[in-house]
Amino acid sequence: MRIRKGHEHARVTFVELFFDLVFVFAVTQLSHALLAHFAPLGAVETLLLMMAVWWVWIYTSWITNWLDPERIPVRLMLFAIMLAGLILSASIPRAFAELGLVFALAHASIQIGRTLFMLWGVRGQVSLTLNFRRILAWLCSSGVFWIAGGLAEGELRLTLWVIALAIEYAGPSTGFWTPGLGRSTTADWNVEGGHLAERCGLFVIIALGESILVTGATFSNLAWSPPVVLAFLSAFVSSLAMWWIYFNAGAERGTETITSSGDPGRLARLAYTYIHLFIVAGIIVTAVGDEFTLAHPEDHADMRMAAAIAGGPAIYLIGTLLFRRAVTGLLPQIQL
Repeated sequence: MRIRKGHEHARVTFVELFFDLVFVFAVTQLSHALLAHFAPLGAVETLLLMMAVWWVWIYTSWITNWLDPERIPVRLMLFAIMLAGLILSASIPRAFAELGLVFALAHASIQIGRTLFMLWGVRGQVSLTLNFRRILAWLCSSGVFWIAGGLAEGELRLTLWVIALAIEYAGPSTGFWTPGLGRSTTADWNVEGGHLAERCGLFVIIALGESILVTGATFSNLAWSPPVVLAFLSAFVSSLAMWWIYFNAGAERGTETITSSGDPGRLARLAYTYIHLFIVAGIIVTAVGDEFTLAHPEDHADMRMAAAIAGGPAIYLIGTLLFRRAVTGLLPQIQL
């Protein structure tokens, strides 16, 4: 166990950074999937897949808050999740085609397997053991819908996976209430807030890195005409602005707030588990909009391009505003 001592900040370990490399690939797959299917249905499908990927990553980050990643059994657990995560990520482009069952099995096996490992890791800790028994019940329930959706096709698959995600996302907000086991409280989730805040900041870096990668790769394959160069500079400034908005004050303030909070579990659930999804989604959609702009710098934007170009920054700003509201209690003005 990693024992939280007062407000001591546990550093992010190298094995956690290594683990995150799988999600660099996942974010790349998500942005490419959205770019290839940027239509209402494609956007809904990509959003669902992104929510599933985020839930895998954030749940694992909670686990490494309690269990020491430097211990060999925990490392092996992380490596197993990495392998399943690679399979999950590789199946993203065809998750709503012939690889639906692969995606579903990978997701369910990660969620359930990691929870079983956690039950073994916290044996003797009564509060955490009860908490993860409740979580296991919820994830087994959602797993049924994941696998059923993987076996189904078309709209039925989408519907079943929406139900699966609804179960998983409702869990923390309800305290994972389970008949016979009751519900958890945020006091049961005694996380080391600074560690979780740093982990989420690193995921934002992953998403921003993907946006820069998309910009650079697209720019390198185009003729460097003045409109293309201007579009390239605009995309770079966009990534820079998103970094500045998040890290210049918000991330540091969030770390200070959750580290000194008397109920870090509550803040970790709201500000870092739920709200950060908006921030990551905004970055991914912005990257798609930047690629549209680079590929067609002199064309009039159609509805699809306009939705990506304007929608990505809007989602990101909403996410950062909600995040700052959660950690400060105020709704600040963002200076661009």
